[in-house]
Amino acid sequence: MSEREPAAAGLLQRHPQWRWLWLAVLVVVFDLASKAWVSSVFQYGERWDVLPVFQLTLLHNTGAAFSFLADHDGWQRWLFALIGVVAVVGILIWLGRLKRHETILALGLTLILGGAIGNLHDRLMLGYVVDFLAFHWQYRYFPAFNLADSAITLGAILIGWDLMFGGQNVRHKTAEAKSSPTSSQSTSPTRKSGHK
Repeated sequence: MSEREPAAAGLLQRHPQWRWLWLAVLVVVFDLASKAWVSSVFQYGERWDVLPVFQLTLLHNTGAAFSFLADHDGWQRWLFALIGVVAVVGILIWLGRLKRHETILALGLTLILGGAIGNLHDRLMLGYVVDFLAFHWQYRYFPAFNLADSAITLGAILIGWDLMFGGQNVRHKTAEAKSSPTSSQSTSPTRKSGHK
């Protein structure tokens, strides 16, 4: 066994929810691969109809998720890049402080982490984020997005779910543990029966 293996095992014991970081890596890989494929196949602004309400396209978003602040003159690139770096560091610290039973919260944070890294890569390397998923109803289009945005949205939903219902599950399990009889409580001294 190498010296790195015990060190890694000790790190995961101190920060058990870091075991989900592989999911963030998976999000980044699929996000960047999909953006590279779309950028190599599509011309800018080209659209392919996939479903009556869904198209693949190629757009460059200089704003935030779902094209927020995309119509400004470039300063937002560095603002959102800085926000992305702070978010990545903050999420890693938050993950490191989670307890082993806080799995849903850890999954949500990890998905957001992967999405943030995917979009941060685009901002730093390209100056814009590649968006290619476009939903519409008749002639009304929802802002285009990508797999990183999808991971961030799903992660936020998981965090919201955990904040609303996660504490109830913990309280329920704690109440069950307190109400269940222990071996010391269930045993009582027995009297020997006999005649005087």
